[in-house]
Amino acid sequence: MALAAVTLVVRLALTARDAAVHVWPLWAGLTAGGVEYWLWRTLRCARTQRARAAMLAVLRITLEEVDAMSDQDFEFALRDLLTRDGWSARQVGKQGDQAADVIGHHRQRGRIVLQAKHTKVGGKVGSAVMYQVKGTAGPVHGADIAVVVTNGFFTRDAKSWGERHQVHWVDRDRLRTWAEHGTPLHDLLRLSQQPARRSPRRRALRTTSTAA
Repeated sequence: MALAAVTLVVRLALTARDAAVHVWPLWAGLTAGGVEYWLWRTLRCARTQRARAAMLAVLRITLEEVDAMSDQDFEFALRDLLTRDGWSARQVGKQGDQAADVIGHHRQRGRIVLQAKHTKVGGKVGSAVMYQVKGTAGPVHGADIAVVVTNGFFTRDAKSWGERHQVHWVDRDRLRTWAEHGTPLHDLLRLSQQPARRSPRRRALRTTSTAA
């Protein structure tokens, strides 16, 4: 019985070896194919990102092109313009967006919220939009900078109220300078660099330490 058991073990080992010899090339091929596919995907993504970055670096959008856009296309255009200017930006506008269509972040200037108002040529944006943006930009979206952008114009009251309450505005004339002429938004609005903000946890720890 012992001899039979040993013989069985030897046969199983030989069978396993033969199987490994025949199967190994297949596994090696599959592994190599997987690595090649991963490298191809990585290189393709990198090329796509470089091409997009190069395109955005020279992005110019005319007012005629803006006027022909849909509301959502206008939001995506503002996102791309922010990206061109060095912000990390994303389009977030949807129903119930609480007055934020594009949110961006800049390492030196903080967090920005854009509210897009695409209108018919000659349309005007009133003070009510300014009130809404002021009420949500900081409390809801944590923004350091709030901006309302339109391809139309603002009423005199809206501009005056925005300037008093730190809600920036970009009307048709400013939009031309930003989108068509290529002036960065932070230069156009003279946005200052923001000091580094402490995280809520660090602020809490400091407060506790001071109280003690």
